[in-house]
Amino acid sequence: MDVNEVLLPGVGLRYEFTNRDGERIGVIARRSGDFEVVVYGEGDPDESRPVFRLTGDEAETLAQILGAPRIAERFADLTREVPGLNAGQVEVLPGSPYAGRPLGDSRARTLTGASIVAVVRGEEVIASPGPERMLQTGDVLVVIGTAEGILGVERLFGG
Repeated sequence: MDVNEVLLPGVGLRYEFTNRDGERIGVIARRSGDFEVVVYGEGDPDESRPVFRLTGDEAETLAQILGAPRIAERFADLTREVPGLNAGQVEVLPGSPYAGRPLGDSRARTLTGASIVAVVRGEEVIASPGPERMLQTGDVLVVIGTAEGILGVERLFGG
């Protein structure tokens, strides 16, 4: 999908694309840090009607919500392309020895050969978590590796 980026002097940037229904959708990223989603009219390419406005924090939350399924889709595509590679989700259960500790303490990749590529905490997605990332009960770890490696991560983070 093509996304056009347009500089709006004194305002910020506008990103626009055409959806499958032929509507031009725009996202205006204002210099203030706020965002506005607009739809352009059919007659005048410069006339738009606002759909909604978001603060920077609200836009980040929406991006995380929309990004989480896409991350899972990309990993699923990757595992189909590479024989023997699997994707899984492992919850940090109550009583896990790593709840309240940094991810690196688990030595998950060293012990299992599987990689933890994201941590999902509620609606927040933490992509490529570093070893210092503190884990909490209820976190869901997105794991890439062999079936045996993913099982090993489940054993590590079990309660």
